[in-house]
Amino acid sequence: MDHVEKLRLATHARDIRRSVLRSIFEAQTGHEGPSLSMVEILTMLYFKHLRHDPQNPRGPARDYLILSKGHGAPGLYATLAQAGMLPAAELSTLRRLGSRLQGHPCSPALPGVDVSTGSLGQGLSIGVGLALGFRHKEMSNRVYCILGDGELQEGQNWEAAMSAAKWRLSNLIAVLDRNRLQNDGETESVMPLGNLGDKWRSFGWNTSEIDGHDLEALDRALTAARTAAGPTIVIANTVKGKGVSFMEGAVHWHHHPLDEASFNKAMAELQDDPRASASTEVRP
Repeated sequence: MDHVEKLRLATHARDIRRSVLRSIFEAQTGHEGPSLSMVEILTMLYFKHLRHDPQNPRGPARDYLILSKGHGAPGLYATLAQAGMLPAAELSTLRRLGSRLQGHPCSPALPGVDVSTGSLGQGLSIGVGLALGFRHKEMSNRVYCILGDGELQEGQNWEAAMSAAKWRLSNLIAVLDRNRLQNDGETESVMPLGNLGDKWRSFGWNTSEIDGHDLEALDRALTAARTAAGPTIVIANTVKGKGVSFMEGAVHWHHHPLDEASFNKAMAELQDDPRASASTEVRP
């Protein structure tokens, strides 16, 4: 990834974070923590890897995106707006009566949302079904599924994981937002997940473990997944509330209304020009 592309993607990520916070502040409801932790994941998918057409969001040749952790909907909506698939002004209708932007994504209401999600633990099973269907029809569509780590406490995920491995679904790519926090606290206190890398490998998945805020690492992992034999999961180690100092790693901000002072402080922190960090980061 060259410097220009990295700057472009970093700028998208910053703008998406600002849109997330603004929409939640205006609504006085929504999940900011789990939305902010997956911004780089969404950025890399929608602005480099995911095949989609903003002018035809339901086009038959598109790749499918399943936000299994549906409570992160503000992050998805902000990304769709950034990608030109949703009017930016509509973000201010988040969770309002009659809005297309409800607390969890609703596919019939909003082109660009491929699957309605919200009940945790079901997204990967839907992904298996879609991937099998595309292969049966000899279609080249890929299915990307963004999982939350808390929802891996649901057994249905592991049934889906076994099925995907059995059928060698190379067109199924999961990305795990491993921020280690859920509504009730730390995942390892609520219900320990253990070594997830070893666990997914034992289920027969191609598995990589990366820094989920590192755009270059995400790019490499998603690129490798496109040519892998069988299903792939990218375990993206992230920080809940990433980008806002007082939200980072704080379960309080899983979902909590933003008062004006908190909103202004958060937005001020996200005013920095991405060129500053892009020019100082040196990676091999």
